[in-house]
Amino acid sequence: MKLFSSLPSSNTKKRISTALLLAAGTGSRLFPLTQNSPKCLTLVNEISILERLITNLKQHDFERLVVVTGHLENCIREFLGNRAGNLTIEYVYSPLYKTTNNIYSLWMAREIINEPFLLIESDLVFDPSLLTDMLYPDRIAVARMQPWLNGSTVTLNQFNKVEAFHSDAANPLSLTKYKTVNIYSLSLSSWYGVIEKLNQYVLAGMVNNYYEAVFARMVAEKCLSFQAVFFDSKPWYEIDTIENLASAERMFSSKPRATFPYHDINTPSLEKADLSVSQTT
Repeated sequence: MKLFSSLPSSNTKKRISTALLLAAGTGSRLFPLTQNSPKCLTLVNEISILERLITNLKQHDFERLVVVTGHLENCIREFLGNRAGNLTIEYVYSPLYKTTNNIYSLWMAREIINEPFLLIESDLVFDPSLLTDMLYPDRIAVARMQPWLNGSTVTLNQFNKVEAFHSDAANPLSLTKYKTVNIYSLSLSSWYGVIEKLNQYVLAGMVNNYYEAVFARMVAEKCLSFQAVFFDSKPWYEIDTIENLASAERMFSSKPRATFPYHDINTPSLEKADLSVSQTT
């Protein structure tokens, strides 16, 4: 198994212009919408999650997008091509996407990413202005925990830096909890440290973890630091299930499409899907 080899020594605090999108998963909880189309091409009021993301990246002058693909990867390639305006698009295919989790998808990008970057999941929709404070290295998007949210959370210190990551099962009730939005920015030095830990996990066969396990360990060891960026002020939503999609469609309206070219993909909408199928977990 090939690991990342030579690492450049430079590390800058310049504005980030590269994004890494993890889009390899099968999106099983959104079935049947993901039966013939990848999760990121799910329509939210007639505009796909992916198109909304590309529009947001272009609005913030991103120059490069790397997409880790897996499930129905040809649909993503056909939809995006290799360029959207001034945004260059590159792909990394994860052949083990059916049996691995996003820790493996992130590891797959270890050699193609050699600059500070924005890490983002392929099931998020959000107001584009929320990215403004994420455009510099070593930041984490968070939102104050609400009853309907679930998943990993973090606690913050007095300087709004991440003190610790917590799972649902091990989250101190006495502490103020913030939900991770699954958008991170990483400096070059942080990324190299993450690669080193990812190598350890993958070589040990721990490929079904979430990459937050690596972040949590590094924060606990004080070799990774994240400054919190709060996403409470404007709308954002993580779409994992049909119910999530319905909520997101109430939150995000249909807007005129961007001017950059897309190939037409027959992406099923919520109205056209057979919702009698109960496989949403």
